Amino acid sequence: MKIAVINFSGNVGKTTLARHLLVPRIDGAELVVVESLNADEGQGQALRGRQFGELQEYLQTVHSAVVDIGASNVEDLLGLMQRYRGSHEDFDGFVVPTVPALKQQQDTIATLVALARLGVPPSKVRLVFNMLEDGVDVQPTFFLVLAFLQQQPVAIANPACRLGANEIYARIRCSEADLATLARDDTNYKSLIVQAPDTATKLDLAHKLATRRLACGVVPELDACFAALALEAVPA
Repeated sequence: MKIAVINFSGNVGKTTLARHLLVPRIDGAELVVVESLNADEGQGQALRGRQFGELQEYLQTVHSAVVDIGASNVEDLLGLMQRYRGSHEDFDGFVVPTVPALKQQQDTIATLVALARLGVPPSKVRLVFNMLEDGVDVQPTFFLVLAFLQQQPVAIANPACRLGANEIYARIRCSEADLATLARDDTNYKSLIVQAPDTATKLDLAHKLATRRLACGVVPELDACFAALALEAVPA
């Protein structure tokens, strides 16, 4: 399965979704980062948006991939998809994260329109409602996007495809940590903290304990969101 994570807007959580929602739950998926600004971060294989020909060729060689398309490259990449007719068919699905801010909702609508103009069928486009506060309903929060989809049903918008804002993503941003592995960690940090010889060691262990607790809370949410995406139901 090959999935593109895309939105004209930045700050909607594309990299978080690619790395923590999709890659761990798609069998054998490789992370491909199309974002020149991420080229030195060691996260997957970095390609510039204008290297779309190379990206196409690479996708033919792998069974599964999640392509994280940085905001600065989306316009170029979509333009190149138009030039390479039918290239959007290399992707089994497009995941479009959106957040409550009106500017990002407007950019989300522009992204959905661009995908539709390329010929991507609605059944292959899935929205993820991201960075929601606890207890907040999708319908009133994302009224702009949902009102547009009522008029132009160019994507699937399942309110169950939602993720909350969570500080754990910032905590592990510069590490290779896997959330499921963190959640399964059975280290007795409280005992180690008691035995620690100094305050710095205690604080480091306390940080690891807090991170594990956050992971234990967020992994079920990610599992539920991925199940709601129903990517296995995307038509070939």
